[in-house]
Amino acid sequence: MRVALITVFPEMLSAVRDVGVTGRAVRDGRLVLDAVNPRDFTHDRHRSVDGRPYGGGPGMVMRPEPLAAAIKRGREIAGATAPVIYLSPQGERLTDQRARTLAEGEGMVLLAGRYEGVDERLLSEAVDQELSIGDYVLSGGELAALVVVDAVTRLLPGVLGHEDSAAEDSFADGLLDCPHYTRPEVYEGQVVPEVLRSGDHAAISRWRLQQSLGRTWERRPDLLEARGPLSDEERGLLDEYISDREEKGAKDGT
Repeated sequence: MRVALITVFPEMLSAVRDVGVTGRAVRDGRLVLDAVNPRDFTHDRHRSVDGRPYGGGPGMVMRPEPLAAAIKRGREIAGATAPVIYLSPQGERLTDQRARTLAEGEGMVLLAGRYEGVDERLLSEAVDQELSIGDYVLSGGELAALVVVDAVTRLLPGVLGHEDSAAEDSFADGLLDCPHYTRPEVYEGQVVPEVLRSGDHAAISRWRLQQSLGRTWERRPDLLEARGPLSDEERGLLDEYISDREEKGAKDGT
C-alpha cells in the first residue's frame, strides 16, 4: 500500500510512520507513507498556499494551484489510479467496510485541508472521494487522514500479528467487540468469567458472540438494525442476554 498525504504540516506524519502497527508496516515494506507539502509548489517568497475568500468573510481558503501540483506528485507516490480523498466533515462517514475497500487498493492520496477549507474548483476537478471521521470540526484534516491510514493499514495482509485479529475486531461483522480479559484471574474482587477459563472453545465462541450482540444492542442499536435480520442462533443468544440483564436489574433494584 502506497499512501501520499498532502499537508502543510508534514511532520505530523511521524505519529503513524514511526510507531505502532503502522510504523512496523512501514519498516516491513508493507506500507509506503510519504508527505507532500503544497508549499513546495508555490512561487512567491512567502510560499503562500491560501488566499482571502471571494465574497468576504473570516478566514482563508486554500488555493487550487499548489494543491493540484501536490496532488500530481502524490499520484506519483501512490500510483496513477490511486483515489484522491479529501478529509472533510461533509464527506461520507468512514466505516469498517469503507476501510476494507480502501485496503484492497494499491494506494491512496489523502488531502488534508486547513483554514476555512479548499477552493471548490480543486475539489471538483481533482478529488475522487470525501471522507469524514465524525460530525465535528478539527483544526485541519491531518488527524482525520492519520485515522484513515491506521484503519486501512491494519487490514493489510501480514500487518497484524495474528491473521484473525482484524476479523475479530469491533465492526468487522457489524457488531461491537466482546469483553476481553487477561491475568490476574481475580482483580479488585472481579473474576474472569468461568467460560473463558473452561477450555471449551465452542462455549467460548458462543459466549463471545452473545456478548458482542448484547453490547451492540445496549450501546449501538443502530448497528444491529443496519446489520439486518439475526439468525435463529443470534436471536436466541441476544434474547438470553437481555433476559439475564433484566433479571440482574430486578435483583439489584434498578
